[in-house]
Amino acid sequence: MNITFLLNGETVELADVDPTATLLDWLREDRGLTGTKEGCNEGDCGACTIMVTDEDGAKALNSCILFLPQLHGKAVRTVEGASSPNGETHPVQQAMIDLHGSQCGFCTPGFVMSMVAGHTTGATDHDTQLAGNLCRCTGYAPIIRAAQAVEDQPVPVWVKDKPVALPSSSPMLPMSSDDLAKVYADHPNATLVAGATDVGLWVTKQLRDLDPVIFLNGCDDLKDITVTDNEIRFGAMVDMNQMGEALADLHPSYAEMIRRYASVQVRHAATVGGNIANGSPIGDNPPALIALKATLHLRKGDARRSIPLESFFIDYGKQDRATGEFVEAVSFPRQADRLKCYKLSKRFDQDISAVCGCFNISVADGVVAEARIAFGGMAGVPKRAANVEAALLGNPWSHETIQPAKLAFADDFAPMTDMRASARYRLETAKALLERYFLEDQGEATNVLEVSA
Repeated sequence: MNITFLLNGETVELADVDPTATLLDWLREDRGLTGTKEGCNEGDCGACTIMVTDEDGAKALNSCILFLPQLHGKAVRTVEGASSPNGETHPVQQAMIDLHGSQCGFCTPGFVMSMVAGHTTGATDHDTQLAGNLCRCTGYAPIIRAAQAVEDQPVPVWVKDKPVALPSSSPMLPMSSDDLAKVYADHPNATLVAGATDVGLWVTKQLRDLDPVIFLNGCDDLKDITVTDNEIRFGAMVDMNQMGEALADLHPSYAEMIRRYASVQVRHAATVGGNIANGSPIGDNPPALIALKATLHLRKGDARRSIPLESFFIDYGKQDRATGEFVEAVSFPRQADRLKCYKLSKRFDQDISAVCGCFNISVADGVVAEARIAFGGMAGVPKRAANVEAALLGNPWSHETIQPAKLAFADDFAPMTDMRASARYRLETAKALLERYFLEDQGEATNVLEVSA
């Protein structure tokens, strides 16, 4: 396929592009732009961070798991393009120099580009913006000080890229869900690439051949977010940062969990549809969505169907999705916020959950009227705690009720032991999370990040 994009302000036209060539490899090997570094090659360390500008604005992304066709019609800035064509440094670069934000320098280009992207968009939550950039020698304090120092400085004109929307150059780059339905019907065994935060690792770590590949990033009609009095609906291509922003006032606990979902760079690429469609038993979205009584909307050609999200996950690695069928959207009823999401992981930020428990329990006149409890990391699929729900339903919302209900977790789940947690830990934690939900609902302080003597 042929693609066109801007690189540091100049137009690049590439013909017969390898669909799984990564931007990182192309920058370093074909363009000699070696400022962008390869660290983990899986989107975890941030050394390869670049800035991409599209119709939604500027965003930091990991170039190591970004395939070249995903850049069609967009603008890319590398660390070499952070300074002006005549060599004037970006305010972020100067602040890093002045405030001693670099020692060995390997991670510095990635930090600089995350900071350039944050500065461009006016972001000042620096701990969050830089959570996806790892430094092993400088320490983060001088880097954060550098980011703070330039908050009020104007955005340099040379990084204000204005990409031009371009028509698709290939059927494998569909520009709408209708186009996608047609090309997927013709190539039902193709690999669908949304954000590539999972599929990218199939290439960089597993060295898999994915041909043919269909890229969904041009399907703008799959990027819609609709909030009505009755329903909240997310198109499959809504990225996780957009989803978090939309949920911030509606379901803040869910939004806070999304903030801890990987890094800013990964969340800019990762999509709600991809997180569901890959069927991971440790994906953080499905437990929350199941607890909210979500419906999954699927499409194959011109045929559409909707199913409860929980029924999509049949077994480990097996989903209720026919060949040539794709996720179009996910929706759930508008409801009073009773949802709490608890993500437990070894690292607080940017880590895979050992256990993710989501609780949505409604109480009327002191009695449990409805209970939806779903977990990731406890089975081969995201799964409801049906026996726990039954033990709560119709009983007083009290400490006396939840004690026997906790025992039912052993009837719902038989978790495995792996590098993230033991089976015993997972079961005991699930019990503790039900108690935590109850105590929070009673107004007790349960913030595990606050430590007092």
